[in-house]
Amino acid sequence: MRDGAGKAAAKQAAFAPALPFALVSGEETLVGRGCAGLVGAGPEPLGERARRLLDTPADAPAVVVGALPFAAEAPVHLYRPAELSRRPGRAGFAAAFPPPALVRPEAGAPARWQVTPEPSLAAYRDAVAAALAQMARGEDGLRKIVLSRSLKLTADRPVDAQALLRALAQDLSVTAFCVPLPSSTAPRALVGATPELLVSRRGAQVFSHPLAGSARRSPEPGADRAAAEALRASDKDRREHREVVTAILDQLAPHCAELTAPGEPALTSTASMWHLGTPIAGRLRDASLSALDLAVLLHPTPAVCGTPRAPAARAIATLEGYERGFYAGAVGWCAASGDGDWHVAIRCAELAGRTARLYAGAGIVAGSDPAAEGEETSAKFAALLTALGIDEQGRPLTETDA
Repeated sequence: MRDGAGKAAAKQAAFAPALPFALVSGEETLVGRGCAGLVGAGPEPLGERARRLLDTPADAPAVVVGALPFAAEAPVHLYRPAELSRRPGRAGFAAAFPPPALVRPEAGAPARWQVTPEPSLAAYRDAVAAALAQMARGEDGLRKIVLSRSLKLTADRPVDAQALLRALAQDLSVTAFCVPLPSSTAPRALVGATPELLVSRRGAQVFSHPLAGSARRSPEPGADRAAAEALRASDKDRREHREVVTAILDQLAPHCAELTAPGEPALTSTASMWHLGTPIAGRLRDASLSALDLAVLLHPTPAVCGTPRAPAARAIATLEGYERGFYAGAVGWCAASGDGDWHVAIRCAELAGRTARLYAGAGIVAGSDPAAEGEETSAKFAALLTALGIDEQGRPLTETDA
């Protein structure tokens, strides 16, 4: 027991985040600094372990923040910050992440980037074709598989996580986030701008806003409207979306006295993408279920995994060829009261020193086209690449590109 406690203490002492934890949205800016304790491993449910940490007397906010990984068996990263600030809207963002001084020395040469696709676009298309073949054969009753690919970016200087977060937060339709991660070498962080709410809890009220079905936006208004309407009318995208909504309703229903969702998805947008979205609202039967408990219940949804969940996860592990880590997991916070917000960790990059690993995925259902799904992943990379000022080949963007 002493040995286990010693290891836990050593792990906690080793995590001294250089960056703040941040969630930035139109509703609230939440910023956590330092670490007053880590949620430890153990056989108990994650929510119980988090509650135990929050029950420990400490001169720190009774809140845990952090990230859940995509894979159920992978270690979570949740901790109690030493300091926490919460302000309405984006009011607290500039104070936590101030922009560079208005008067600066003359800028040097822009960063140079090397981009390595992992897997290649051609290999990704092959994986989509293999997933479609599995579904056509009826293997494991698979109806949807979400396949992702990544870009490994290497710069000639350390990647500035705060500058990237500032750039991403300019899109007012998303929740920008920064989650400092454990590292024994260079500071590591998950930085992104997600449009998707996994779950939010305030008292007995619970909310979710799943997104599935996507189309690239166009700078030309007519083409942009056409892309939105084509998405709204797409049978393939509506079927993909329905899988997500049905799964979330089925998982929440046993725990809710009331549960509502519109019968038709609505169009929602970010600066670079159109999505189909469905707002879901409910009232919990058991108010002891925390936002973290609910996040664990729902994650991973068919928006990032597939249906049925377990066979889809196995297919992903076989077809993608790499570990997702915290990509397609969840980022958020949960208070001792049980209130909290958890967002799906998409449109994100894991940063460490001079490297940035970007991720993007697409939902594969019967009728999917491998080339079109590859194009969708390229469109989803755009938010991060634009914020970094480069294209998918690592070339600097021009004003026209941006």
